[in-house]
Amino acid sequence: MPPELRELQDFLKALSSETRQTILFLFADGQELMVGQVAEQARIGQSTASENLKVLKRAGILQSRRDGKVVYYAPNRARMMTLVDQLRAYLTTCCPPES
Repeated sequence: MPPELRELQDFLKALSSETRQTILFLFADGQELMVGQVAEQARIGQSTASENLKVLKRAGILQSRRDGKVVYYAPNRARMMTLVDQLRAYLTTCCPPES
């Protein structure tokens, strides 16, 4: 599988979970959140939040920065838009509109 399709697969897999969708919506205003804040706002355990944040980060949906022992997560808008554009291009190529 070409690398760009693997990236799209990771992106779609990350978005397929209702929990990860809930987490993603917490970042709608572009703010940074810590794992504990995500867990509290999403009403999930801290380990569940951490695990899902890692999946979202690996898929390019979130980015993180460390400040001492604290890790802050934020949306990676530029990467998300690139992946959405790649998905659109793939769908246009693989699934052309019917005539």
